[in-house]
Amino acid sequence: MKQIRVGLLGFGTVGAGMVKILTKNREVIESRLGASLELKWIADIDLETDRGVSVDKRIMTTDALMVINDPDVDIVVELIGGYEPAKSFVLEAIENGKQVVTANKALLARHGNEIFSAASQKGAEVGFEASVGGGIPLIRSIKEGLVANRIQGFFGILNGTANYILTKMTNEGSPFSDVLKEAQALGYAEADPTFDIEGIDTAHKLTILLSIAYGVPIDFETVYTEGISKITPLDIKFIKEFGYSIKLLAISKDDGKSIEARVHPTLIPEDTLLANVNEAYNALYVKGDAVGNVMLFGPGAGMMPTGSAVVSDLVDIGRNLLSGAIGRVPSVGYQPSYVKPRRVRSIEELDAEYYFRFSAIDKPGVLSKISGILGEHQISIKSVHQKGRDLMGAVPIVMITHEAKEAAVKKALSDIDKLDIVQDKTILIRIEDWR
Repeated sequence: MKQIRVGLLGFGTVGAGMVKILTKNREVIESRLGASLELKWIADIDLETDRGVSVDKRIMTTDALMVINDPDVDIVVELIGGYEPAKSFVLEAIENGKQVVTANKALLARHGNEIFSAASQKGAEVGFEASVGGGIPLIRSIKEGLVANRIQGFFGILNGTANYILTKMTNEGSPFSDVLKEAQALGYAEADPTFDIEGIDTAHKLTILLSIAYGVPIDFETVYTEGISKITPLDIKFIKEFGYSIKLLAISKDDGKSIEARVHPTLIPEDTLLANVNEAYNALYVKGDAVGNVMLFGPGAGMMPTGSAVVSDLVDIGRNLLSGAIGRVPSVGYQPSYVKPRRVRSIEELDAEYYFRFSAIDKPGVLSKISGILGEHQISIKSVHQKGRDLMGAVPIVMITHEAKEAAVKKALSDIDKLDIVQDKTILIRIEDWR
Protein backbone atom coordinates (compact mmCIF):
# COMPACT_ATOMS: atom_id res chain seq x y z
CA MET A 1 0.00 0.00 0.00
CA LYS A 2 1.21 3.49 -0.82
CA GLN A 3 2.33 5.70 2.05
CA ILE A 4 1.74 9.41 2.62
CA ARG A 5 4.20 10.63 5.21
CA VAL A 6 3.18 13.25 7.75
CA GLY A 7 5.28 15.54 9.92
CA LEU A 8 3.54 17.04 12.96
CA LEU A 9 4.62 20.34 14.50
CA GLY A 10 3.04 20.77 17.93
CA PHE A 11 2.04 17.82 20.09
CA GLY A 12 -0.51 19.54 22.29
CA THR A 13 -4.21 18.78 22.76
CA VAL A 14 -5.18 18.82 19.08
CA GLY A 15 -1.96 17.11 18.00
CA ALA A 16 -2.61 14.30 20.46
CA GLY A 17 -6.16 13.99 19.12
CA MET A 18 -4.86 13.72 15.56
CA VAL A 19 -2.41 10.98 16.54
CA LYS A 20 -5.09 9.06 18.43
CA ILE A 21 -7.39 9.13 15.41
CA LEU A 22 -4.66 8.06 13.01
CA THR A 23 -3.93 5.12 15.32
CA LYS A 24 -7.46 4.10 16.30
CA ASN A 25 -9.08 4.54 12.88
CA ARG A 26 -6.13 3.47 10.76
CA GLU A 27 -8.06 0.76 8.92
CA VAL A 28 -11.08 2.88 8.01
CA ILE A 29 -8.85 5.79 6.93
CA GLU A 30 -6.81 3.50 4.67
CA SER A 31 -9.97 2.02 3.16
CA ARG A 32 -11.23 5.49 2.27
CA LEU A 33 -7.92 6.96 1.16
CA GLY A 34 -6.37 3.99 -0.62
CA ALA A 35 -3.05 4.66 1.12
CA SER A 36 -1.69 4.78 4.65
CA LEU A 37 -1.04 8.02 6.53
CA GLU A 38 2.31 7.41 8.21
CA LEU A 39 3.44 9.68 11.03
CA LYS A 40 7.11 10.27 10.15
CA TRP A 41 7.94 12.92 12.76
CA ILE A 42 6.47 14.69 15.78
CA ALA A 43 8.21 17.93 16.79
CA ASP A 44 7.54 19.65 20.10
CA ILE A 45 9.58 21.49 22.71
CA ASP A 46 8.17 19.10 25.36
CA LEU A 47 8.96 15.43 24.70
CA GLU A 48 8.20 14.16 28.22
CA THR A 49 4.56 14.95 29.00
CA ASP A 50 2.20 12.00 28.68
CA ARG A 51 -0.37 12.82 25.97
CA GLY A 52 -2.41 9.67 26.56
CA VAL A 53 -1.34 8.07 23.30
CA SER A 54 1.49 5.65 22.59
CA VAL A 55 4.13 7.05 20.23
CA ASP A 56 7.45 5.59 19.05
CA LYS A 57 10.09 7.74 20.77
CA ARG A 58 12.28 7.49 17.67
CA ILE A 59 9.96 9.81 15.74
CA MET A 60 9.97 12.49 18.46
CA THR A 61 12.18 15.56 18.05
CA THR A 62 12.53 19.12 19.27
CA ASP A 63 13.81 20.22 15.84
CA ALA A 64 10.91 21.51 13.74
CA LEU A 65 13.21 22.49 10.88
CA MET A 66 14.43 18.92 10.55
CA VAL A 67 10.82 17.87 9.96
CA ILE A 68 10.21 20.64 7.44
CA ASN A 69 13.42 19.87 5.56
CA ASP A 70 12.98 16.09 5.47
CA PRO A 71 12.47 15.20 1.77
CA ASP A 72 10.40 12.16 2.76
CA VAL A 73 7.70 14.23 4.47
CA ASP A 74 4.72 14.89 2.17
CA ILE A 75 2.46 16.90 4.50
CA VAL A 76 3.44 19.18 7.38
CA VAL A 77 0.77 19.70 10.05
CA GLU A 78 1.17 22.94 12.01
CA LEU A 79 -0.53 22.81 15.41
CA ILE A 80 1.78 25.14 17.32
CA GLY A 81 -0.61 28.08 17.36
CA GLY A 82 0.18 31.80 17.49
CA TYR A 83 1.94 33.85 14.85
CA GLU A 84 5.61 32.95 15.20
CA PRO A 85 7.34 30.61 14.69
CA ALA A 86 4.19 29.10 13.13
CA LYS A 87 4.16 31.48 10.17
CA SER A 88 7.83 30.92 9.35
CA PHE A 89 7.45 27.15 9.62
CA VAL A 90 4.39 27.11 7.34
CA LEU A 91 6.03 29.30 4.70
CA GLU A 92 9.25 27.27 4.78
CA ALA A 93 7.30 24.03 4.46
CA ILE A 94 5.53 25.41 1.38
CA GLU A 95 8.84 26.63 -0.05
CA ASN A 96 10.18 23.10 0.40
CA GLY A 97 7.33 21.69 -1.66
CA LYS A 98 5.32 20.31 1.25
CA GLN A 99 1.55 20.32 1.56
CA VAL A 100 0.35 22.01 4.77
CA VAL A 101 -2.47 21.45 7.23
CA THR A 102 -3.12 23.94 10.04
CA ALA A 103 -5.70 24.63 12.72
CA ASN A 104 -4.26 28.09 13.38
CA LYS A 105 -7.09 30.57 12.86
CA ALA A 106 -5.14 33.50 14.34
CA LEU A 107 -2.31 32.90 11.88
CA LEU A 108 -4.63 32.67 8.88
CA ALA A 109 -6.69 35.70 9.94
CA ARG A 110 -3.54 37.83 10.05
CA HIS A 111 -1.30 36.23 7.42
CA GLY A 112 -3.59 34.08 5.30
CA ASN A 113 -3.09 36.12 2.13
CA GLU A 114 0.68 35.60 2.25
CA ILE A 115 0.35 31.90 3.04
CA PHE A 116 -2.26 31.19 0.35
CA SER A 117 -0.29 33.18 -2.22
CA ALA A 118 2.88 31.22 -1.44
CA ALA A 119 0.98 27.95 -1.74
CA SER A 120 -0.51 28.98 -5.09
CA GLN A 121 2.89 29.94 -6.47
CA LYS A 122 4.48 26.66 -5.34
CA GLY A 123 1.56 24.47 -6.40
CA ALA A 124 0.90 23.40 -2.82
CA GLU A 125 -2.27 23.00 -0.78
CA VAL A 126 -3.17 24.42 2.61
CA GLY A 127 -5.86 22.56 4.53
CA PHE A 128 -7.45 24.52 7.37
CA GLU A 129 -10.78 22.84 8.16
CA ALA A 130 -9.89 22.68 11.86
CA SER A 131 -9.37 26.45 12.10
CA VAL A 132 -13.09 27.24 12.24
CA GLY A 133 -15.73 25.28 14.10
CA GLY A 134 -13.65 22.45 15.54
CA GLY A 135 -15.13 19.19 14.29
CA ILE A 136 -17.91 20.81 12.24
CA PRO A 137 -17.10 20.77 8.48
CA LEU A 138 -17.89 24.45 8.00
CA ILE A 139 -15.15 25.33 5.55
CA ARG A 140 -15.57 22.33 3.28
CA SER A 141 -19.34 22.80 3.32
CA ILE A 142 -19.05 26.37 2.03
CA LYS A 143 -16.13 25.76 -0.36
CA GLU A 144 -17.55 22.60 -1.92
CA GLY A 145 -21.01 21.64 -0.66
CA LEU A 146 -22.48 25.09 -1.37
CA VAL A 147 -20.33 25.86 -4.41
CA ALA A 148 -23.42 26.42 -6.60
CA ASN A 149 -24.67 29.24 -4.37
CA ARG A 150 -24.06 32.92 -4.00
CA ILE A 151 -23.68 33.20 -0.24
CA GLN A 152 -26.06 35.92 0.88
CA GLY A 153 -24.97 35.86 4.50
CA PHE A 154 -24.18 33.75 7.51
CA PHE A 155 -24.23 34.06 11.26
CA GLY A 156 -23.41 31.79 14.13
CA ILE A 157 -21.76 30.81 17.37
CA LEU A 158 -18.05 30.20 16.76
CA ASN A 159 -16.55 30.27 20.25
CA GLY A 160 -17.40 27.55 22.75
CA THR A 161 -15.97 29.37 25.77
CA ALA A 162 -18.15 32.45 25.28
CA ASN A 163 -21.19 30.28 24.61
CA TYR A 164 -20.54 28.23 27.75
CA ILE A 165 -20.30 31.40 29.84
CA LEU A 166 -23.50 32.92 28.43
CA THR A 167 -25.35 29.61 28.86
CA LYS A 168 -24.38 29.39 32.52
CA MET A 169 -25.23 33.03 33.15
CA THR A 170 -28.63 32.51 31.52
CA ASN A 171 -29.50 29.27 33.29
CA GLU A 172 -28.08 30.04 36.73
CA GLY A 173 -28.15 33.83 36.98
CA SER A 174 -24.46 33.87 37.95
CA PRO A 175 -22.29 36.95 37.32
CA PHE A 176 -19.79 36.92 34.47
CA SER A 177 -16.70 36.81 36.70
CA ASP A 178 -17.90 33.72 38.60
CA VAL A 179 -18.77 31.78 35.45
CA LEU A 180 -15.45 32.71 33.85
CA LYS A 181 -13.57 31.24 36.83
CA GLU A 182 -15.64 28.06 36.53
CA ALA A 183 -14.91 27.85 32.79
CA GLN A 184 -11.19 28.21 33.49
CA ALA A 185 -11.31 25.49 36.16
CA LEU A 186 -13.01 23.13 33.71
CA GLY A 187 -10.53 23.88 30.94
CA TYR A 188 -13.03 25.68 28.68
CA ALA A 189 -11.24 29.01 29.12
CA GLU A 190 -7.52 29.81 29.03
CA ALA A 191 -5.67 31.42 31.94
CA ASP A 192 -5.74 34.55 29.75
CA PRO A 193 -9.26 34.37 28.25
CA THR A 194 -9.07 37.68 26.35
CA PHE A 195 -9.32 36.24 22.84
CA ASP A 196 -12.42 34.22 23.77
CA ILE A 197 -14.41 36.66 25.90
CA GLU A 198 -13.59 39.82 23.92
CA GLY A 199 -14.66 38.29 20.60
CA ILE A 200 -11.18 38.19 19.04
CA ASP A 201 -11.17 34.42 18.47
CA THR A 202 -14.61 34.65 16.87
CA ALA A 203 -13.40 37.54 14.69
CA HIS A 204 -10.42 35.44 13.52
CA LYS A 205 -12.83 32.73 12.40
CA LEU A 206 -15.23 35.20 10.80
CA THR A 207 -12.32 36.67 8.81
CA ILE A 208 -11.58 33.24 7.33
CA LEU A 209 -15.25 32.58 6.55
CA LEU A 210 -15.58 35.93 4.77
CA SER A 211 -12.83 34.93 2.37
CA ILE A 212 -14.31 31.55 1.45
CA ALA A 213 -17.90 32.83 1.34
CA TYR A 214 -17.31 35.91 -0.82
CA GLY A 215 -13.90 35.48 -2.43
CA VAL A 216 -12.36 38.47 -0.66
CA PRO A 217 -8.79 38.77 0.64
CA ILE A 218 -8.16 38.05 4.31
CA ASP A 219 -8.52 41.33 6.26
CA PHE A 220 -8.97 40.95 9.99
CA GLU A 221 -8.97 44.73 10.56
CA THR A 222 -12.32 45.14 8.78
CA VAL A 223 -14.22 43.04 11.33
CA TYR A 224 -16.06 45.01 14.01
CA THR A 225 -15.43 43.19 17.31
CA GLU A 226 -17.10 43.43 20.70
CA GLY A 227 -17.01 40.92 23.57
CA ILE A 228 -19.24 39.64 26.36
CA SER A 229 -17.43 40.85 29.49
CA LYS A 230 -19.95 43.65 30.10
CA ILE A 231 -23.04 41.39 30.03
CA THR A 232 -24.74 41.23 33.45
CA PRO A 233 -27.29 38.86 35.03
CA LEU A 234 -29.65 41.85 35.23
CA ASP A 235 -29.61 42.29 31.47
CA ILE A 236 -30.07 38.56 30.91
CA LYS A 237 -33.13 38.63 33.20
CA PHE A 238 -34.71 41.48 31.24
CA ILE A 239 -33.74 39.94 27.90
CA LYS A 240 -35.61 36.74 28.80
CA GLU A 241 -38.70 38.79 29.68
CA PHE A 242 -38.70 40.17 26.14
CA GLY A 243 -38.50 36.62 24.71
CA TYR A 244 -34.85 36.66 23.61
CA SER A 245 -31.65 34.75 24.29
CA ILE A 246 -28.20 36.30 24.13
CA LYS A 247 -25.32 34.85 22.13
CA LEU A 248 -21.93 36.05 20.95
CA LEU A 249 -22.42 35.92 17.18
CA ALA A 250 -20.30 36.26 14.10
CA ILE A 251 -22.50 37.96 11.50
CA SER A 252 -22.09 38.77 7.82
CA LYS A 253 -24.54 39.84 5.12
CA ASP A 254 -24.01 40.56 1.44
CA ASP A 255 -26.37 43.03 -0.22
CA GLY A 256 -24.60 42.75 -3.58
CA LYS A 257 -22.74 46.03 -3.16
CA SER A 258 -20.95 45.62 0.16
CA ILE A 259 -20.73 43.19 3.05
CA GLU A 260 -21.16 43.29 6.81
CA ALA A 261 -18.53 41.76 9.09
CA ARG A 262 -19.22 42.02 12.80
CA VAL A 263 -18.85 40.12 16.08
CA HIS A 264 -20.81 41.18 19.15
CA PRO A 265 -23.31 39.99 21.77
CA THR A 266 -26.66 39.63 20.02
CA LEU A 267 -30.24 39.02 21.04
CA ILE A 268 -32.04 36.33 19.04
CA PRO A 269 -35.60 35.01 19.57
CA GLU A 270 -35.53 32.27 22.19
CA ASP A 271 -37.68 29.94 20.06
CA THR A 272 -35.06 29.68 17.28
CA LEU A 273 -32.65 26.75 16.87
CA LEU A 274 -29.58 28.91 17.36
CA ALA A 275 -30.89 30.26 20.66
CA ASN A 276 -30.88 26.69 21.96
CA VAL A 277 -27.27 25.94 21.03
CA ASN A 278 -25.80 25.81 24.52
CA GLU A 279 -22.68 25.00 26.52
CA ALA A 280 -19.50 24.77 24.40
CA TYR A 281 -21.23 23.86 21.14
CA ASN A 282 -20.92 25.87 17.93
CA ALA A 283 -23.39 26.40 15.10
CA LEU A 284 -23.49 28.35 11.86
CA TYR A 285 -26.40 29.41 9.66
CA VAL A 286 -25.48 29.93 6.02
CA LYS A 287 -27.93 31.48 3.56
CA GLY A 288 -27.42 30.58 -0.10
CA ASP A 289 -29.46 31.99 -2.95
CA ALA A 290 -30.27 28.49 -4.25
CA VAL A 291 -30.30 26.28 -1.15
CA GLY A 292 -31.84 28.72 1.33
CA ASN A 293 -30.87 28.43 5.00
CA VAL A 294 -28.50 25.68 6.11
CA MET A 295 -27.50 25.14 9.74
CA LEU A 296 -24.33 23.30 10.73
CA PHE A 297 -24.01 22.29 14.40
CA GLY A 298 -21.55 20.38 16.56
CA PRO A 299 -18.58 20.52 18.93
CA GLY A 300 -16.53 23.62 18.18
CA ALA A 301 -13.35 22.59 19.98
CA GLY A 302 -11.69 19.75 21.85
CA MET A 303 -9.04 17.13 21.29
CA MET A 304 -10.97 14.60 19.24
CA PRO A 305 -13.40 16.85 17.29
CA THR A 306 -10.63 19.20 16.17
CA GLY A 307 -8.28 16.27 15.58
CA SER A 308 -11.00 14.80 13.36
CA ALA A 309 -10.99 17.95 11.23
CA VAL A 310 -7.19 17.83 10.92
CA VAL A 311 -7.30 14.23 9.73
CA SER A 312 -10.04 15.10 7.23
CA ASP A 313 -7.61 17.59 5.66
CA LEU A 314 -4.87 14.95 5.62
CA VAL A 315 -7.15 12.55 3.76
CA ASP A 316 -8.35 15.23 1.35
CA ILE A 317 -4.82 16.31 0.47
CA GLY A 318 -3.71 12.67 0.38
CA ARG A 319 -6.34 11.89 -2.24
CA ASN A 320 -5.13 14.80 -4.34
CA LEU A 321 -1.52 13.65 -4.03
CA LEU A 322 -2.47 10.14 -5.15
CA SER A 323 -4.43 11.37 -8.15
CA GLY A 324 -2.04 14.15 -9.15
CA ALA A 325 -4.73 16.73 -8.46
CA ILE A 326 -3.02 19.10 -6.01
CA GLY A 327 -4.74 22.47 -6.29
CA ARG A 328 -8.01 20.91 -7.42
CA VAL A 329 -9.87 23.18 -4.99
CA PRO A 330 -8.30 26.65 -4.51
CA SER A 331 -7.36 27.58 -0.95
CA VAL A 332 -10.37 29.84 -0.34
CA GLY A 333 -12.61 28.18 -2.92
CA TYR A 334 -12.16 30.93 -5.53
CA GLN A 335 -9.57 30.97 -8.29
CA PRO A 336 -6.84 33.43 -7.19
CA SER A 337 -7.55 35.89 -10.00
CA TYR A 338 -11.15 36.21 -8.76
CA VAL A 339 -10.24 37.02 -5.15
CA LYS A 340 -10.84 40.76 -4.94
CA PRO A 341 -11.51 43.29 -2.17
CA ARG A 342 -15.02 44.48 -1.47
CA ARG A 343 -16.27 47.31 0.68
CA VAL A 344 -17.06 46.28 4.24
CA ARG A 345 -19.75 48.40 5.84
CA SER A 346 -18.83 50.17 9.06
CA ILE A 347 -20.83 49.44 12.18
CA GLU A 348 -22.26 52.98 12.02
CA GLU A 349 -24.09 52.01 8.80
CA LEU A 350 -25.89 49.12 10.48
CA ASP A 351 -29.69 49.10 10.50
CA ALA A 352 -30.95 46.97 13.39
CA GLU A 353 -33.29 46.72 16.32
CA TYR A 354 -31.73 47.40 19.73
CA TYR A 355 -32.05 46.57 23.41
CA PHE A 356 -31.30 49.49 25.76
CA ARG A 357 -31.02 49.52 29.54
CA PHE A 358 -30.91 52.93 31.20
CA SER A 359 -30.09 53.49 34.88
CA ALA A 360 -32.18 56.53 35.77
CA ILE A 361 -33.06 58.46 38.91
CA ASP A 362 -36.56 57.66 40.18
CA LYS A 363 -38.42 60.91 39.52
CA PRO A 364 -41.29 62.08 37.29
CA GLY A 365 -40.58 62.83 33.64
CA VAL A 366 -37.52 60.59 33.27
CA LEU A 367 -39.02 58.30 30.67
CA SER A 368 -40.38 61.20 28.63
CA LYS A 369 -36.96 62.89 28.53
CA ILE A 370 -35.27 59.70 27.34
CA SER A 371 -37.92 58.88 24.76
CA GLY A 372 -37.86 62.49 23.57
CA ILE A 373 -34.16 62.32 22.75
CA LEU A 374 -34.64 58.97 21.00
CA GLY A 375 -37.42 60.52 18.93
CA GLU A 376 -35.21 63.44 17.95
CA HIS A 377 -32.81 60.89 16.42
CA GLN A 378 -35.58 59.00 14.59
CA ILE A 379 -35.48 56.02 16.98
CA SER A 380 -38.88 54.47 17.56
CA ILE A 381 -39.65 52.41 20.68
CA LYS A 382 -41.26 48.99 20.19
CA SER A 383 -41.51 47.98 23.86
CA VAL A 384 -40.50 49.47 27.19
CA HIS A 385 -40.43 48.22 30.80
CA GLN A 386 -39.72 50.43 33.82
CA LYS A 387 -38.52 48.31 36.74
CA GLY A 388 -38.39 48.82 40.48
CA ARG A 389 -35.60 50.74 42.15
CA ASP A 390 -32.34 48.81 42.56
CA LEU A 391 -30.04 48.80 45.62
CA MET A 392 -28.23 51.92 44.41
CA GLY A 393 -31.44 53.88 44.08
CA ALA A 394 -31.51 53.82 40.27
CA VAL A 395 -34.50 52.69 38.24
CA PRO A 396 -33.71 50.35 35.33
CA ILE A 397 -35.60 51.33 32.18
CA VAL A 398 -35.35 48.70 29.47
CA MET A 399 -36.42 49.16 25.86
CA ILE A 400 -36.61 47.33 22.58
CA THR A 401 -36.54 49.62 19.55
CA HIS A 402 -37.77 49.32 16.02
CA GLU A 403 -35.08 49.24 13.34
CA ALA A 404 -32.75 52.22 13.58
CA LYS A 405 -29.39 53.37 12.24
CA GLU A 406 -26.42 52.62 14.51
CA ALA A 407 -24.93 56.07 13.97
CA ALA A 408 -28.15 57.70 15.16
CA VAL A 409 -28.37 55.31 18.12
CA LYS A 410 -24.89 56.21 19.31
CA LYS A 411 -25.58 59.92 19.04
CA ALA A 412 -28.83 59.55 20.95
CA LEU A 413 -27.26 57.48 23.73
CA SER A 414 -24.41 59.98 24.02
CA ASP A 415 -26.95 62.74 24.59
CA ILE A 416 -28.97 60.64 27.05
CA ASP A 417 -25.91 59.62 29.08
CA LYS A 418 -25.13 63.33 29.63
CA LEU A 419 -28.46 63.90 31.40
CA ASP A 420 -28.24 64.41 35.15
CA ILE A 421 -31.08 61.92 35.58
CA VAL A 422 -28.97 59.06 34.15
CA GLN A 423 -26.48 57.49 36.53
CA ASP A 424 -24.52 55.01 34.40
CA LYS A 425 -23.62 54.50 30.78
CA THR A 426 -26.49 52.99 28.83
CA ILE A 427 -26.24 49.31 27.91
CA LEU A 428 -26.75 48.60 24.19
CA ILE A 429 -27.19 45.15 22.66
CA ARG A 430 -28.12 44.55 19.01
CA ILE A 431 -30.95 42.25 17.91
CA GLU A 432 -31.04 39.83 14.95
CA ASP A 433 -33.93 37.76 13.61
CA TRP A 434 -33.33 35.83 10.36
CA ARG A 435 -36.64 33.99 10.39
